[in-house]
Amino acid sequence: MSAATGARTVQDVLEVLESAYPLHWAESWDRAGLVLGERDAPVERVLLAVDPTVAVAREAVQHGAQLLITHHPLLLRGASFLPADDGKGAVVTSLLRAGTALWCGHTNVDRSTRGTVGAWLRALALQSPRPLLPGEEQAEAGHGSVRFGLGVVGELPAPTTVGELTETVAALVPATARGILHTGDAQRPVRTVAVCPGAGDSFLDAAAGSGADVYLTSDLRHHPALEHLETAADPAEVPALIDVPHAASEALWLPLAEELLAEALPGLEVRRTAHTTDPWSGRAG
Repeated sequence: MSAATGARTVQDVLEVLESAYPLHWAESWDRAGLVLGERDAPVERVLLAVDPTVAVAREAVQHGAQLLITHHPLLLRGASFLPADDGKGAVVTSLLRAGTALWCGHTNVDRSTRGTVGAWLRALALQSPRPLLPGEEQAEAGHGSVRFGLGVVGELPAPTTVGELTETVAALVPATARGILHTGDAQRPVRTVAVCPGAGDSFLDAAAGSGADVYLTSDLRHHPALEHLETAADPAEVPALIDVPHAASEALWLPLAEELLAEALPGLEVRRTAHTTDPWSGRAG
C-alpha cells in the first residue's frame, strides 16, 4: 500500500499472487512475474485472462484496469522488436500508454492447489488425489496454496463413462468451436481420472502408468495420441483420452484467482475477461 496515498498498489497485488504462486515454482524455461508496469502504481481494478492478446489488452484499457493478470506469458519465446503494428508490440504499447501493468503466472500457477491443477481437482471433485508425476516436492505457500504438481490422478465421486465425462467437461469449460474430443468407446467405464491442464502429451507415459481409466489434457497431437492408444492390442489396457482446448482447460483457474484476490484484498475490483482466447472460431464437417 502506498505510504503517500494509502491506496493499494500493483506491488500489493503481486505480493498476494507471488505468495500463493511463488515464482520459484515455475519451470526454468518459463517467464512468470511482472512483465510491464510500475510496482508502486495505484491499482483499483484488475482484469483476469488466460492469454495477453491484443483484444484482452484493449479490454483492460477500456475497463480502466490498472493491472492485467494472465496465465500465459506475453514473451515466452522472447522478442527483439515490439513495434505497435506487431501483435505483441500492440499489447505492450496499449498497456504502457494506459499505465496498465501486466503480470503473468504460468507453471507456478499450474502446480498449485489454488491454480489450474487445483481448479480441476475442485471441478471434478477428485478424491484421494495424487500427483501425476512422481517426485514432485510438495510445499505450502501463502493463502492456503500447496505445491501439488503439474497433473493429478484421482477418483471420481461416482462411476461414469468416457462419453458422460466428456459431456461433463464440456459443461465446465468455456465453449469453443472445436468442442471436447474423446477416444474409443463412449460407454467405457471410468472411475479413475488423470488430468494435466494445458499441453500434456509429454505426460502420456505417466498417465499410462497411473492406473487411470482416462487421461484429460490439451493439445494432443496425432502421432503421440495414436502411439499411446496403440501401446496395447486391447484398447481397455490403456487410458482413453479426452482432449480439451488449451485455453478452455486453463480458464478454470480464473475463478480461483478472483476468489484469492477477493479474500486477500477486499474491495479490489476484479473481473474476468469477456473474450475467449481460443484461436479457432469456426468448423465444418
